Amino acid sequence: MAQVITNSGHDDMIAHPKFGPILASSSYDGRVLIWRSTPTNSSSNSPSTFQKVFESTLHTASVNLLAWAPHECGCLLACASSDGCISVLEFQDGSWNHVVLKGAHGLGVNSVSWAPSARPGSLVSANPEKGALRRIVSGGSDCLVKIWDWNPEHKTYHLTNTLTGHSDWVRDVSWSPTILAKSYIASASQDKTVRIWTSNPTSDPSNPVEWKSTILNFDAVLWRVSWSLSGNVLAVSGGDNKVSLWKENLAGEWDCVKWIEE
Repeated sequence: MAQVITNSGHDDMIAHPKFGPILASSSYDGRVLIWRSTPTNSSSNSPSTFQKVFESTLHTASVNLLAWAPHECGCLLACASSDGCISVLEFQDGSWNHVVLKGAHGLGVNSVSWAPSARPGSLVSANPEKGALRRIVSGGSDCLVKIWDWNPEHKTYHLTNTLTGHSDWVRDVSWSPTILAKSYIASASQDKTVRIWTSNPTSDPSNPVEWKSTILNFDAVLWRVSWSLSGNVLAVSGGDNKVSLWKENLAGEWDCVKWIEE
């Protein structure tokens, strides 16, 4: 049975797939709300309603996008705001805690996305790392894409890479869920391009990973990018009301396999 949350005042809502029937919502008012589904009575067939269980007022401007972390990392929610900050909310030991990355993107943060909880190649590695990784990628109105790694010693996220190349606002970023040999990040920009960033290991200890991008050109500004569950197909939507699907071929080039114009 579908449930409707009324009077929330929020436009963007996302559910968590692992930690039960909880939703997160955000809007132009700068708040982030957490909702939990509760049954109206003890009957198993009775309808449930969503009740607000937590409210975050960390941001001073619109919260543009929310992203739940992979469940292996815990109950973590990343929030991108036009105030230039990223907040990460974590539910642990019965309460919500937070970390705020101030000045993450000086002109505003438009999007955040979590990396897979395991490093690339871990499936075939003889000595895979233990524990879940906490990494996020963000895109901002400063035309930059930034990668942030969790530092358990300092209890915050540190900037590890800044990816340049876009000439206008980065509207969306999406980290591919694949954990094969390489990592893939897609970024969609108002400059009418999508960049697909691919990680490559280096021999430099100070910069162990190098990111290179492949550019996909479009005729309209671009709004959203999203990977398939397997991480090998990329969907792109733009201001022309079209959606295109892209896939990497054996030569490492990206081919458009379908256009959806309805």
